[in-house]
Amino acid sequence: MIVVDQFRYDYLTRFQQLFAPGGFKRLMRDGAHWTNAHYPYIPTKTAPGHTAIMTGAPPSVSGIAGNEWIERETGRKVTSVGDSTAKLLGGGPREVANSPRRLLASTVGDELRRATNSRSKVIGISDKPRAAILPVGRQANAAYWLSGSSGNVISSDYYFPQLPDWVQEFNRTQPLDKYFGARWDRILPEAAYLKHAGVDSPPWENDKAPGETNAFPHWVTGGATKPSNAFYDALDHSPFINEILVSFAEQAIEKEQLGEDEVTDLLSVSLSGNDHVGHRFGPYSQEVMDIALRVDRQIAVLLDFVDARVGLKNTLVVFSSDHGVSPNLDQSAAKGVSPTRIQNSDVLKAIRLAINGVRAGSADYIFKYKEGSATRDAVANGNVYFDLEALKRDGVSLDEITRIAGEAALKVPGIVRYFTRSQIERCRLACPRCEIDNPASTYNKRTSNSKVSQKGMSVLPCRGLRDGVGSRVLRGYDPERSGDLIVVQQPFSSIGDSFDPANHGSPYSYDTHVPVILMGQGLKRGHYRQPATPLDIAPTVTTILGIATPNKSQGRTLREALRTRPSR
Repeated sequence: MIVVDQFRYDYLTRFQQLFAPGGFKRLMRDGAHWTNAHYPYIPTKTAPGHTAIMTGAPPSVSGIAGNEWIERETGRKVTSVGDSTAKLLGGGPREVANSPRRLLASTVGDELRRATNSRSKVIGISDKPRAAILPVGRQANAAYWLSGSSGNVISSDYYFPQLPDWVQEFNRTQPLDKYFGARWDRILPEAAYLKHAGVDSPPWENDKAPGETNAFPHWVTGGATKPSNAFYDALDHSPFINEILVSFAEQAIEKEQLGEDEVTDLLSVSLSGNDHVGHRFGPYSQEVMDIALRVDRQIAVLLDFVDARVGLKNTLVVFSSDHGVSPNLDQSAAKGVSPTRIQNSDVLKAIRLAINGVRAGSADYIFKYKEGSATRDAVANGNVYFDLEALKRDGVSLDEITRIAGEAALKVPGIVRYFTRSQIERCRLACPRCEIDNPASTYNKRTSNSKVSQKGMSVLPCRGLRDGVGSRVLRGYDPERSGDLIVVQQPFSSIGDSFDPANHGSPYSYDTHVPVILMGQGLKRGHYRQPATPLDIAPTVTTILGIATPNKSQGRTLREALRTRPSR
């Protein structure tokens, strides 16, 4: 499986004529290619996306409610893969260990290991720990990611007591450090970029690393004089990080002898450089165009390596992305769209004023969590967490307080919808299948908030949760890990405390629409315009392999592309 982090579907069409023959063109020519594939949930973030692809499960059942969320039991903000019980292997002294222990759904790799009595090898690789760990699941042989402190390929003792010898040998080559001072310039003449992306370094590209400019060429140093944390961060924001990952993936295939016997193995490679570059420059920049062209060629190199070693005729290739990205907010403003950068503090201020107006002198009912020695208000992924113990103590209804808070949030410029815990729980109780029935049908439809017919029954408790935004909230809501109030911003705006020029996480098409391509035996090549979702990948792959579907999958088998249709 190949995932390119933050790769919008329209990159395939915008840059198609500039791609090399062996990368995306090969996948689109020889694979089954769905042109209308959207994520059916929010938040459209890295951890939920990588999870969904190989589990078929949205955040509501996978347990991966975001890249991070508030853990009420410990009073801490936790990451999707952070694990204080694990030991880091190869990292720096201040880096934390990671594992898949918070994942609550099985993956294709888990089912493959079960089906083969653990003879299959399952390995995940990425720059980011969450993108390496979550797609391959709890029974994987290994997951590897890159350290922004030591400059090594690292892992944790969840998988093994020490890094394999071949990984240690790879690290001795200083795989990241050798790129210190590298020059990143366009791989095509500037005229091609002016035609497809516009001018270099426009006024809205105003976020730059120390010692950097926003114009080509870029020198990868991070303003440092030698390899350091600042350099490793600058390397993340370049196409060279993907080059390192492809090189390591080739080593994994060779050293682990993947695909060399009759037992199916699984390799997941997530290329993260596109996400870092996209956040900094935005989807219509020359830099995003260049890294898209480069990742195309890097994928071609990887596919050629697999073909030479194993044979693509013996390989099932999956290609997708974990999410898209919004346009650069300042660029949208320059084009007259009027986006809003909504800070969490803006929302909390409005909520507190409204609660105090109704319940004068009441306690602060926003839940608090610890971050080091500091105490923070509990807000994450557009979710506001309330202090349930304080509400119970004062005899205040959660339903009432979230409704007051939601109405107040609507007065914050840029906030257009809100949803409450009570609203979601009433819907799930009255209509258990509303969350999973026909998710593709709501992708591009706007329905009213009046009665919604569900198989002949009017489902009043699901009012507001069956349109294209509400249905995504429903599928993204984990009752244990999500908050009590969810707010949604208007299109082209952002919510949260990130100051990245471009962001993702919304229910809108620029964040949800991604490529889905499968290439290999058992599939009919061609372009398919039926609505689909990346959640459909897992059940389709397991159908082709003849193994069990992951235990919480809500995707459909993409039968239209199967050469032999499975019996019902």
